[in-house]
Amino acid sequence: MDRAKQIKLQNFADDIADEVDLTPGIYRAFSEVDRELFVPQGFRHRAYRLDALPMKASQWISSPVTVARMTLYLEPEGADNVLEIGCGSGYQAAILSRLVRRVFTIERIEALLNEAKARFKQLDIHNIHTRLDDGQRGWREYAPYDRILFSASIQSVPEAIFDQLAEGGILVVPIQKGDRQIITRFTKTNGSIYQIQKESCLFVPVKAGIEQKI
Repeated sequence: MDRAKQIKLQNFADDIADEVDLTPGIYRAFSEVDRELFVPQGFRHRAYRLDALPMKASQWISSPVTVARMTLYLEPEGADNVLEIGCGSGYQAAILSRLVRRVFTIERIEALLNEAKARFKQLDIHNIHTRLDDGQRGWREYAPYDRILFSASIQSVPEAIFDQLAEGGILVVPIQKGDRQIITRFTKTNGSIYQIQKESCLFVPVKAGIEQKI
């Protein structure tokens, strides 16, 4: 990465840190992962602004401030493995890849997943594992997970997902409450699930099934 790009990413991380109280590790992740690679070509000039941006398939790449808050609530540093439901552009997974040993990310839209995989390869990221599937089923083969993150909103968390959360684990998800979405943090303690509501948010909804390229 050239010096000019490093400075641009440093300034970008500084802008996020002005909005969110980042840990040093999370700050470093935002200064290392180039968001420009994750936004559509026509929006590259806005990659370092704190805006959500549209992608194909009526999806969005979240505001970096939202990504930062979700990451903070997840407390990923020191965790071994994270499951993300809703890979999208792959930006959230790339941030997490700088903070944990392994990231498992599921996407239901094949075209988006293929693009995300190409970005991971371009960035030489080797600790992200991808799957084309309905994320509401989770990824049982590698469970339990220390952390689980939904990058899409849902009415309620499927029991199958709670089953895949490790004892002492944390799950962060935007829960749909009427016409509002609320970032909600769940923890598993002695086999019981406890929740705390954090703040309002706006995510695309979780959908069932998969969309494959024809």
